[in-house]
Amino acid sequence: MNSLLVMVVTFALYILAYNLYGKRLGSKVFQLATKNITPAEKFNDGVDYVPTNKFILAGHHFTSIAGTGPIVGPVLGVIWGWVPALLWVIFGSIFAGAVHDLGALVLSMRHDGKSIGDITGTVINPRARTLFFTIIFFCLWIVIAIFALLMANLFVQYPQCVFPIWLEIPIAMGLSYYLYQKKGNLAVGSVVAIVLMYLTIWIGLYIPLELTNEVWLIIIMVYIFFASTMPVQKLLQPRDYINALELLVAMVLLIIGIIVRPQPIVAPAVVHAPAGAPSMMPFLFITIACGAISGFHSLVSSGTSSKQIASEPHALAIGYGGMLLEAALATLVIIAVCTGVSTETWLETYSNFAKIPTLPTFAEGGARIVGALGIPEAFALNILAVFMVSFASTTIDTATRLQRYVISEFGEDFQIGWMQNKYIAALIAVVSAYLLAFRGSANVIWPLFGATNQLLAGLALLTVTVYLAENKQPTAYTAVPMVFMIIITTWGMIANLLQYISQSNWLLTTINAIIILLEVWLIIEAFNVLGSTQKQELKSTA
Repeated sequence: MNSLLVMVVTFALYILAYNLYGKRLGSKVFQLATKNITPAEKFNDGVDYVPTNKFILAGHHFTSIAGTGPIVGPVLGVIWGWVPALLWVIFGSIFAGAVHDLGALVLSMRHDGKSIGDITGTVINPRARTLFFTIIFFCLWIVIAIFALLMANLFVQYPQCVFPIWLEIPIAMGLSYYLYQKKGNLAVGSVVAIVLMYLTIWIGLYIPLELTNEVWLIIIMVYIFFASTMPVQKLLQPRDYINALELLVAMVLLIIGIIVRPQPIVAPAVVHAPAGAPSMMPFLFITIACGAISGFHSLVSSGTSSKQIASEPHALAIGYGGMLLEAALATLVIIAVCTGVSTETWLETYSNFAKIPTLPTFAEGGARIVGALGIPEAFALNILAVFMVSFASTTIDTATRLQRYVISEFGEDFQIGWMQNKYIAALIAVVSAYLLAFRGSANVIWPLFGATNQLLAGLALLTVTVYLAENKQPTAYTAVPMVFMIIITTWGMIANLLQYISQSNWLLTTINAIIILLEVWLIIEAFNVLGSTQKQELKSTA
């Protein structure tokens, strides 16, 4: 199979899905309308609730949901064959992931920008709210820890990317000042910011900075503490927008490279029992999360993006469109790691699931594709390294801010005043994540992250389904992917639990077991409400 043919067909499917399925969801199911006042307009406080330019918000949202998830997952997932991996990315994103993201975003907008966990208390009951928030806490705890580890590893593997990554902070803050204080032109600011970024990427080749993983982990934790407490438009929003521009450039380079020099796919179409890997069912659907469907997206949609939408119809492009763009990135990742080498080299790289060098595999594969355009290999490699670290940083920035919200809401629920302080809440988020990261590794924590993340997606779809049922809207669009995700992730979490017990990893065993119990309890609560809703409908029609 030719890489160009795969890319063209897949991208065409995403465009059709947006214009047919996505627009139907927006108009017929969620009934998006400009007459509805958004939370950003209603509660504009200049910190968290900020009406934002559609394109800036789209960039912030996309880079927040993407991170390195759509890279790591597909790189690992193709060990079961490139065909099942690609099919899950395509159809998972169209019928599950994009529906999930849009649903969570709309639900939050309709509830004053509250988080999906908070809304669960309104849609289901207060007890369900506490259960959901506890699951969210565990999910964000794992997300912050694993992405901090990934960032630290990338800094060690690619020391030439350190300079541009940290210089992006003043560039982003400068862009914020230019746009918000000086009311500057977005196009001019965008061009200047992206030119400066690529200049730093070139300079970084000559001033690599080498530190150990442990030191980088501490530096990253200190940074995210301050980043998570700053006003969103000062750093997080402009930095994510710049990262979106970086992604756009990187994706365009990859697309043109594939067009200029199409390569045959050398990976096997299907591998039923790869060495060192768990069974394809259910772990393909857990390993490839962010490129198809990801529960973390519901936290971004309802935690930050819903507070910045200036007009309700923008939710379609930001929620549904953002997920399809992430699927497009996952598609390019699959092509990058499955082409450009011999079959023997590919089989050697994928000889054992536990030893796959995930991010370097994509960086080197992507650099080979970009190299077809005549760009020097070292520069191409640094472009992709900076791109990966930038995306990991946006995810960890957003996750820490969201965890701060969760901890503060726990403090409010249990009337603990000091937990409601944003600095104390941020400190708890950072220290707890550091302790988990310090005791583990990315490879060890990833299966738990994948299962918890996908479980959260199923539960978010459950809440959206209950909301649609209560408002007498069609529920099949969300109920079908919800049932599939809950079944597949529960299966995976039970398998993980048995493995952790056999390895005597009692920390992950305890976390996994608690999450399973919370899940079962929350599902019971939700189905009780659905049952009551159906009974009321029967009575009203009798």
